Amino acid sequence: MSMAAADLDTVDPLTGFRSRFAFPDPELVYLDGNSLGRLPLAAAERAAEIVEHEWGERLIRSWNDSWWEAPLRIGDKLAALIGARADEVVLADSTSVNLFKLLAGAVALTPRRSRILTDDLNFPSDMYVAGGVSRMFGPDHRVEHVPSRDGIHGPANEIMEALDDDVAVLTLSHVAFKSGYLYDMAELTAAAHEVGALVLWDLSHSAGVVPIDLERWDVDMAVGCTYKYLNGGPGAPAFLYVRKDLQAELSHPIPGWWGHANPFEFAPDFRASAGMRRYLTGTAPILSTLLVEVGVDIVSEAGVAAIRDKSERQTAYLAERWEQDLKRLGFTLKTPTDPVRRGSHVSLGHPAGLGIDLALINDHGVLPDFRPPDSIRLGLAPLYTRYVDIERAVDALAEIVTAGTHHRFAASRPQVT
Repeated sequence: MSMAAADLDTVDPLTGFRSRFAFPDPELVYLDGNSLGRLPLAAAERAAEIVEHEWGERLIRSWNDSWWEAPLRIGDKLAALIGARADEVVLADSTSVNLFKLLAGAVALTPRRSRILTDDLNFPSDMYVAGGVSRMFGPDHRVEHVPSRDGIHGPANEIMEALDDDVAVLTLSHVAFKSGYLYDMAELTAAAHEVGALVLWDLSHSAGVVPIDLERWDVDMAVGCTYKYLNGGPGAPAFLYVRKDLQAELSHPIPGWWGHANPFEFAPDFRASAGMRRYLTGTAPILSTLLVEVGVDIVSEAGVAAIRDKSERQTAYLAERWEQDLKRLGFTLKTPTDPVRRGSHVSLGHPAGLGIDLALINDHGVLPDFRPPDSIRLGLAPLYTRYVDIERAVDALAEIVTAGTHHRFAASRPQVT
């Protein structure tokens, strides 16, 4: 352990937040918070309270006690983290389902436009949903994927050139899931609006770790998950955002009783609720919904600006260590070198990437993830990731390749990577 890494941890202003999370194995270096955030200790306590008291004792009365308003209450807390106003964000369903809702509504709102525009760095599920929406509207509609020049940087200039009056919606991931490239949301949103297109952003890899100002940047719609940097728990409900003045216009393709203006009227005809409740469909998964609030509160307490400051410093530290220790061993940096243009994970490429990833996990107690064909993603979650964790991961990567221990994992391919 170098003193430099330890000293950086000593002066880290967020160091106290690490104690708010569970570390049952203190020796494990967890660098996968960009896929699943660590368990907040308060979430375990909250889960017991929900199960034992709110469900066990109060039973159905808990709906009127606090459960009914939870998707909107937590949505308002999320809104404060992403620069939205109250009643512009609601917690519901999965990211993919929310993307479908908003994309379908946006295409229906622009019937004379036939293209959904995205890039080839977008999360595959987003692409699948976009294709499904396009097919739903018929053969005249299509999805156009603008290619990245290098597989790392988003093709911002090419996207702006592709925007025209036939584009119904521009939909992009704010932070690319493989490379960590961070788009200039304000610039792309303004460019789309110049040609009359709507904009839908996926904030899954940026919410809670990158400052976002949806209102100031005039963003139309957004979706995002809560189980990465917001530490909401595995499979936790996602969120969706719709700009206030667009809510009455944007139709909902899956109207359900939870979005009805008076759901307990049980009327045969749908009448949309006012505000963001209209975008709900079925009954909220209340246990997982309520646990999201714990992680959101911790991020709110720390402040996204402080989290981003540490994230930029930690990704820069990792990039420097790659230059010094890993580049000569065949590792490539598959993340932007400009800290302004990257999120909070760093991807390292290597021809034997999957074997190295498995050696990290099984031999060195370092837990990253792998994305084909060759990317080892190191997710830095500033609330609990230390500089010494990064140092240990780099040292382990160098040791694995130097010793060749990754070769015994060459034929292994686990279901989840």
